Amino acid sequence: MSKILDVFEKITKINRCSGNYEGFLAFIKEYAKDKGYECQIDATNNILCKKKGSKPKLALQAHYDIVCLVKNHIPKIIKEGNILRADNSTLGADDGIGCAYILILMELGYDLEYVFTSDEEIGLIGANSIDFELSAKYMLNIDSESEDEICVGCAGGVDITACSDDKKIIQNLRKYNIYEIEIDNLPGGHSGIDIDKNIPNAIKLVVQAIKESKAQLIDINGGEQTNSIAIHCKAMVAAETMPKAIHKNMTVKLLDDVNSEHYLKYSKDVVNFLYSFAHGVRAYNHELEGVQTSINLAKVSSDATKGIVVELSARSMNDYDLALLADETKTMFKSFGFKRVQLSSEHKAWSPDINEFTREIEKVAKKYVPNIKLKTIHGALECAVFKDRFPQLKLASVGPNIFFPHSAKEYTELDSVEKVFKIVKDLSDIYTK
Repeated sequence: MSKILDVFEKITKINRCSGNYEGFLAFIKEYAKDKGYECQIDATNNILCKKKGSKPKLALQAHYDIVCLVKNHIPKIIKEGNILRADNSTLGADDGIGCAYILILMELGYDLEYVFTSDEEIGLIGANSIDFELSAKYMLNIDSESEDEICVGCAGGVDITACSDDKKIIQNLRKYNIYEIEIDNLPGGHSGIDIDKNIPNAIKLVVQAIKESKAQLIDINGGEQTNSIAIHCKAMVAAETMPKAIHKNMTVKLLDDVNSEHYLKYSKDVVNFLYSFAHGVRAYNHELEGVQTSINLAKVSSDATKGIVVELSARSMNDYDLALLADETKTMFKSFGFKRVQLSSEHKAWSPDINEFTREIEKVAKKYVPNIKLKTIHGALECAVFKDRFPQLKLASVGPNIFFPHSAKEYTELDSVEKVFKIVKDLSDIYTK
């Protein structure tokens, strides 16, 4: 275990927030050279390491970027018994643990293809643009978050962004006061795997307070990442009476220093859209025993030139259902006066696939996790992209227990990290014979 922790802590000291590459690229080039591997780096900063002239049967894959709640943040790691967490930030076990496993196997000299992808956390950007060939027949993704599950399918997804510039300067004839409504330190969580856990959304709560007080919207900013449930939101409003704080983490204060002779007011349609929008689970799949379709009200921001920008993240286990949800959402945006509705970071669902590779993983894994089972998840995994790009691949995903990824509460269990490493190492032994 000390080896895994040592390697994990070493890469944790490298700035791996999405969009940052230089530190990890420099590290892996030097590391691979020292261990006897060659590295290819493509135009979107994906990395393939392998031995010269080798054609391995198995590829191991992890993404090297992490979600950072503060720009360019480097987590401070805290070990408490069996728990590994960070000090008031994301831990980066998603997917730093997967990277650590790979680095250790490289040090041990295993003849495999090792794939590190970039910018997974902001839309599977690296995987979608990968520009090198793989010889492997099998790929093990190390980015799942439950030790007792072998993932054999995942949701597809698409981000939806829209703008509303319907605003005007209002003369404050009714002598409204200007108030600030803010909420912070909500639990947060992953917009896929945690979407059914009834986690409060900061944007929805602030908008509810605005709506209930019949206030007029002047400014609003909330949310952190498209794949995270909003932790923080702040709004400025004009109102006849002070809005009520509707949550224990919400504060409302009068802004005495704001000149209220005139104020900029956004259309009530913006508030009505955010208030009526159905954030969360849209449909369940009883056969898969999980969420079928969901959508996350991820971010909202106000800009002097763009107006109000709203960002959503939709997911579904079925490509048709995902397309339908995206089209319904676009129609709803337009009916509330939003313009420039755009789709981005679209990726297909990974249909459940049980084959000789998944059965081999199950056989090996049961030695360490007897209750392990084949499952699908509502989160997005790069397996879907790799399957589309390399149809010959047989894929599956495993990983240790990681709780509350993408939030400051993220932690992992060290005994779970150890068990899953043994599974990965045993599989590496089998496929290098």
